[in-house]
Amino acid sequence: MAEITLVAEAGREVGTRPARRQRASGRIPGVVYGEGVTPVAVTVAARELRAALSTEAGLNALLSLNVAGRRYLTLARELQRHPVRGTLIHVDFQVVNPDREVTADVPITLTGEAIELQRADGVLEQMLFVMPVKARPADIPSHLEVDISELVIGASVRVIDITLPAGVTADVDPEAAIAIGSAPRVVTAAEGEAGEVEAGEEGGAREAAPESAAETSGGES
Repeated sequence: MAEITLVAEAGREVGTRPARRQRASGRIPGVVYGEGVTPVAVTVAARELRAALSTEAGLNALLSLNVAGRRYLTLARELQRHPVRGTLIHVDFQVVNPDREVTADVPITLTGEAIELQRADGVLEQMLFVMPVKARPADIPSHLEVDISELVIGASVRVIDITLPAGVTADVDPEAAIAIGSAPRVVTAAEGEAGEVEAGEEGGAREAAPESAAETSGGES
């Protein structure tokens, strides 16, 4: 994964009002932090940050942050967004070691066509949309492709069934299902009518029960 260079300005004012002014001027407040690093309050250009996080790597883009002449290799973490507009309002930059594994959530893309499942009118259910993985920062994949071509009713594709890229390991239960082939959920007209008849018979039996009990009681007296 290629590094994307961003220039950050240090020494920003902290607090709600200063943060509003920074965003109004086109900059996003953030913090650079990590093991062995003293946290640094920074701002970055909003447009450049959006562009960096809109590449194929997405939120796992490897960011080379230049802060007052000092370079930090980082990943964007703890992104805060405006509750209504959805725009970025704050971001934490986690300093990473290029030679040490980190944990990241990678999107899952289903590929192929489950022909047998479709012929049986089955339902494809995707259970995992992102997968936590461990890898060195440069080895984090942009996405994971999972083939569902062989999926049939009652079967599933599990984490253990897929081949991960070299240097990448799953950080989740290997038995966790990614996609499941389920039976059709449509109730046929005949089944619906049978259910209505059974319900009617049960209701009639409940109504008749008190009358029978009363008749029995009357006969005994």
